[in-house]
Amino acid sequence: MRPTQLSARLVPVAFMAVLAVTACSSDDVKPNSTPPNYAGLGSGSPGDPSVTRGGGEDSGLVFGIGKGTKQKDSSGSGGGSGIGVNAFLWRGALDTIAFMPVASADPFGGVIITDWYTPPGTSGERFKATIYILSRELRSDGVRVNIYRQVLQNGQWIDAPVADSTVGDIENKVLARARHMREQLQASG
Repeated sequence: MRPTQLSARLVPVAFMAVLAVTACSSDDVKPNSTPPNYAGLGSGSPGDPSVTRGGGEDSGLVFGIGKGTKQKDSSGSGGGSGIGVNAFLWRGALDTIAFMPVASADPFGGVIITDWYTPPGTSGERFKATIYILSRELRSDGVRVNIYRQVLQNGQWIDAPVADSTVGDIENKVLARARHMREQLQASG
């Protein structure tokens, strides 16, 4: 193969790669240094099942892939619009970790990442959490929590183990909060 044929084939591929990278990058995105304050389920928060994306029913689809009939979903997952995970689990997770600063929250992917949090009265220890909402249904295996702990030793933060019960306790609190919100919604409507 001659060099001109090779470069003629690589130019479109390189152009598409550059477009893909530039479309995904943004200089103005900054992490939230304080946790959001969501007052209620109908407040327009990321966990609000009434929140919908703009752009029509096929908004967000690439070339119409995945377009089809929508089914009514009564599990609180937001149906075909709004967030991509169970709304009660999402909101339960946000409420449970509301005392920690949220660094990133992706309601479509179901991932919440907090920034480091130092409990009041404790200066040599800090925690960080990552919560994954894994289901569009309110199920006990629909949430997974990872907790990271560091202790300050000789002026440096060193990774330290987290008590086994801590992760389970937080997962149970998320589930309990989600169930409570679902019961409140069912009782009111």
